[in-house]
Amino acid sequence: MSESRVPRIDIPTGRLLPLIIACGLFMENLDSTVLSTALPTIAHDFGTSPIYLKLTLTSYLLSLAIFIPTSGWMADRFGARTVFRAAIVVFALGSIACGLSTNLTELVVARIIQGMGGAMMTPVGRLIILKTTPKHDLVNAMMWLTLPALLGPLSGPPLGGFITTYFHWRLIFWINIPIAVLGIILATLYVPNVREDDRRPFDLIGFGLLAPGLVALMSGATLSGLDLVPVGYNVALAVLGIVLIGLYVPHARRSANPLIELRLLALPAFRASITGGFLFRIGVGATPFLLALYFQLGFDFTPFQSGLLTLATGAGAMAMKALAGPILRRAGFRRVLTLNAVISSVLVAAPALFYAGMPVYLISLTLLAAGFTRSLQFTSINTAGVSDVPPHLMGRVTSMTSVLQELASSVGVSIAALALEGSMRLHGATGLTANIFPVVFMMIGLIAMSSTLIFRQLPRDVGSELLAPAPGAPPQRAVPGAVVPSAGGPVPAE
Repeated sequence: MSESRVPRIDIPTGRLLPLIIACGLFMENLDSTVLSTALPTIAHDFGTSPIYLKLTLTSYLLSLAIFIPTSGWMADRFGARTVFRAAIVVFALGSIACGLSTNLTELVVARIIQGMGGAMMTPVGRLIILKTTPKHDLVNAMMWLTLPALLGPLSGPPLGGFITTYFHWRLIFWINIPIAVLGIILATLYVPNVREDDRRPFDLIGFGLLAPGLVALMSGATLSGLDLVPVGYNVALAVLGIVLIGLYVPHARRSANPLIELRLLALPAFRASITGGFLFRIGVGATPFLLALYFQLGFDFTPFQSGLLTLATGAGAMAMKALAGPILRRAGFRRVLTLNAVISSVLVAAPALFYAGMPVYLISLTLLAAGFTRSLQFTSINTAGVSDVPPHLMGRVTSMTSVLQELASSVGVSIAALALEGSMRLHGATGLTANIFPVVFMMIGLIAMSSTLIFRQLPRDVGSELLAPAPGAPPQRAVPGAVVPSAGGPVPAE
């Protein structure tokens, strides 16, 4: 592996690089949380149903899923720093296009451009961390990486709500620009341009099957219920997507370097983290979309009031990051994943009990607890999933994980939107009112809770080698070969 020289600095490298990469994470997370808060206002300005605005969320997530698998090859071909900086530029250009959009179609196209940048930016940045971090330090490295990035979800809702309420929603996209400039400068000065000397070929056939397959399948699912195209077209798109993805499976088994390595599903811990994590993320991924609509259309809150309430979720997630390591060392991955999935899923469904006039502090405490528990669950899923992965396969593992993470969130938003439509028909309503939402929250909570059945199958000692020793304990020997020798994307850390 080769890399450029990095100037000497006073901050320890183990903290500096995660903090720099976190500029990209902060920009992405800030953008997504700000947008969720502004959806009802954007829908009003565009003269469309708020449910249609799910396209701005799912198009971005789908763009991420399509281009994430190319990030590792790009980093190996051009260098991680080069790709990381270029990705920030693309994301910033997409943000400018979002701010200038005048209708739903333009906004969706701009979000796709943002997704192309995000697909390269965050995975390549995290890949740099993985290439220089031993396995037993992964929990701490991910904590340093994601702690600053959590400022995005923490500050995004109130900031987006404030801008939308007192200024104009278009301004929320322009706040990405100074962050992008800072990220480019820091990356140029301090991020090593790591790349692989032995580069594996790009799976062009696999990309040609998987990318259009995902687009067709998710487009068919996302457009259903929106009356934008005939139902037959939606069905045809979904069937085409299933066929193309089905054709990818035998290709991946035959290929020496497939775009997504499906043979990794033979690893028990990784398979459980993929399947259980997918179910859990479906429920959690729908929550920001639902809460913004629920508070503003159901309870008639302003975007700023809505943002202040949902700030509690980000605060809970940030508080958990410092406690995740001690909790996992004490209880172990299997127990945390199983029990916390139940607790977190109940809190996903808890907004079903919200009512008009409910004390604000009770809503805030509920969302604070929800952010706290889901952050612990994400950290546990992301880290335990690599416990049985050989070092030379780490890059391929993280590509699959990243793709499925974005797809799960997209599926969650689509299911929530369809459920809202169904609930409206059930109640004979023509618009979104407070009584439409409770059954939807209960449904996504049950989907998230079903992940418990998967996590229960894990061995009791799963991931034990990933946990750093408690303070005062004898130091552990570094895991041999923990530096990842192949690219492909990072372990997603939320």
